[in-house]
Amino acid sequence: MAHLRSRRRLALAVPVVLSLTASLGFLPAAASAAPRAQSTATETDATSLSYVVNVPQGHGVSAQVKKAIAKAGGTIVTSYDQIGVIVVHSADPDFAKTIRKTPGVDSAGATRTAPLPAQSTTDVGTPKALTAAQVAEAGAEAAGGQDPLEPLQWDLPAIKADKAHEKTLGSPDVTVGVLDTGVDDTHPDIAPNFDRGASVNCVAGKPDTTAGAWRPSAAESPHGTHVAGEIAGAKNGVGITGVAPGVKVAGIKVGNPDGFFYTEAVVCGFVWAAEHGVDVTNNSYYTDPWYFNCSDDPDQKALVEAVSRATRYAEKKGTVNVAAAGNENYDLASHSITDPASPNDSTPGDRVIDPHKCYDIPTQLPGVVTVAATGAKGVKSSFSNYGLGVIDIAAPGGDSTAYQKPEPPATSGLILGPLPGGKWGYMAGTSMASPHVAGVAALIKSTHPHAPAALVKALLYTGASATPCTDPYDINGDGKVDAVCEGTKNRNGFYGWGTADALAAVTK
Repeated sequence: MAHLRSRRRLALAVPVVLSLTASLGFLPAAASAAPRAQSTATETDATSLSYVVNVPQGHGVSAQVKKAIAKAGGTIVTSYDQIGVIVVHSADPDFAKTIRKTPGVDSAGATRTAPLPAQSTTDVGTPKALTAAQVAEAGAEAAGGQDPLEPLQWDLPAIKADKAHEKTLGSPDVTVGVLDTGVDDTHPDIAPNFDRGASVNCVAGKPDTTAGAWRPSAAESPHGTHVAGEIAGAKNGVGITGVAPGVKVAGIKVGNPDGFFYTEAVVCGFVWAAEHGVDVTNNSYYTDPWYFNCSDDPDQKALVEAVSRATRYAEKKGTVNVAAAGNENYDLASHSITDPASPNDSTPGDRVIDPHKCYDIPTQLPGVVTVAATGAKGVKSSFSNYGLGVIDIAAPGGDSTAYQKPEPPATSGLILGPLPGGKWGYMAGTSMASPHVAGVAALIKSTHPHAPAALVKALLYTGASATPCTDPYDINGDGKVDAVCEGTKNRNGFYGWGTADALAAVTK
């Protein structure tokens, strides 16, 4: 399977692509021709780094702090006064150290460890398109009322989404924001449900609402488009069906052209969602460059504080934040993990961290719904992170067909979804599990339109199907235990409160 980036949460594979363009008469999406957001090109110069400076919330940037930032060699890019986070560029390597001494500054830190690399580190492989005959064969399996590729979506019945759709497809008054690599809103499965007014490019740390700025370019990852379709792919006689095919989906682009999700972009994304009527956000990434951000490091501590303020602000505004748990088979409840991937924008090296003190953000932040992945047999995916008290809920994210093979007519153990350019393909990862939960949360919000975020989360957990520990967990059958699940049937480290249940979302 082709990795998008070494040890990244984005997704594990894109082994095959289904192109329905020719057989169904759709023109290729024009995402590559969309105006490139100006902010991505001027994000930072060759020597500058980006910083977040955290100050008391709700008071704006004081004259004293503004003066200190300028004196320390910084230039303010934007300020989120609601949460007291200032985005600054500076070429002075001592900027953060200097500004932290300023009265009125709570914390400050660099959001990266080196200027951006000259070339992308993203690798999505070369997908193989299915022939018209293969597409026709898939469509021939569709029952009345199913979209053509729905028979290949074993993940929908796994969470009873097919039964939920018999009652409701979700409300168009509900919007799910996809904080990701960009969304191709011209895709035939996404266009009917796309919320342009809630879409934006946040890559530079400040909103860019240029038309099409939320789309990925032809060279960028299809990840965000796939995620958006999993959530709200329209039930329109085309392609696949999303978990909540009647709700709206917005593209909130926070991954830059090189595939990095930096703190300033993530903060911008959450604040934008909070202030533009977004009911649920999906976050299938970790905030670069640190897989885990340690509280005893002043730079990393500032990043945790900035993103924490943004997620809390969004939740107070009514937004439910859902995040992927990660793809390394880590026990996030342990006290020792070797992280070989950080910092991933310069020179990573092995470091032993305590996940109780070093946080994967936004995944491990308070209030965020943390999602583990399951495969076609309903068992924890071989790659999925886990941990008692960390994992809140589980949902289909796919797994190797050699480990968890679906029942026919489905043929792949991965998750089918849309790709830019009017295509469809398979991916796997907790990246794919998280949007299933976001979709179920959107169905809950559709059923209970006045429910605050806390109630939506409570209904999500109480409606989940209790899933006991898989013990022993020997996913590859080699006689060795691959992970240890702790907890009870009703709450454990593999599945949290259980497996997401879309039918419960629309009936309880």
